[in-house]
Amino acid sequence: MTAMTPTILALDFDGVICNGLIEYFEVAWRTYCQVWLPQQDTPPNDLASKFYQLRPVIETGWEMPVLVKALVEGIPEEKILQEWGKIAQQILLTDNLKGAEIGSKLDKIRDEWIDTDLNGWLSLHKFYAGVVEKLKATATSTVHLYIITTKEGRFTQQLLKQGGLDIPREVIFGKEVKRPKYQILRELIQATNTSPDRLWFVEDRLKTLQLVQEQPDLEEVKLFLADWGYNTPTEKVTAQNDPRIQVLSLDQFAQDFSEWL
Repeated sequence: MTAMTPTILALDFDGVICNGLIEYFEVAWRTYCQVWLPQQDTPPNDLASKFYQLRPVIETGWEMPVLVKALVEGIPEEKILQEWGKIAQQILLTDNLKGAEIGSKLDKIRDEWIDTDLNGWLSLHKFYAGVVEKLKATATSTVHLYIITTKEGRFTQQLLKQGGLDIPREVIFGKEVKRPKYQILRELIQATNTSPDRLWFVEDRLKTLQLVQEQPDLEEVKLFLADWGYNTPTEKVTAQNDPRIQVLSLDQFAQDFSEWL
């Protein structure tokens, strides 16, 4: 029988705690302009909305400007949904680029933006309704809270502070740790001597949850797909049909843990 309260609550950041779609597009467009040097430095009117719809295909930051490039080139949205990994690699190959280099440019642009216009940068991020209150309540409980994200940890902490959440840097595992999320979950279990079934992990990427499922020693970890995050209708249905994954609504997230199950 599953415990009604976790010992460890591990949360993704983007798409679970914070909605950064507007900032994502803006920094992706700026990076795209720096890498591909388009004639027009203002995006087409419908580009942002297409980008928002396709955000679920993105796994790490360097892919965002590449997604902009794919859309500008007119690659059909349905094809991007179905074949994003192949499309992204083909764009890199065609233009003799490396994902890590694009990612470095994106991080530098973001850093400069934060340095010169912190309030403007922060204003483009919105916390999902009820999430900040839930995290504050969790922080004062016996539950140990960790954040595991592909965003740089320093950016994540800055945004949490903006939301009024003073979360210690050591419980934020960002892109800089360079380890898959399932490995970090494993390390948390070992470091805290916690039973795997007392670790609850909330993530909006189905693929990330499926990678956790593939780890034999993590088969008892409780997995939740945040249905308000960056996932597609098809992914939600897949999760609903998976007995190991609980599809979680934003309303449920804000309630007692017993309402999650």
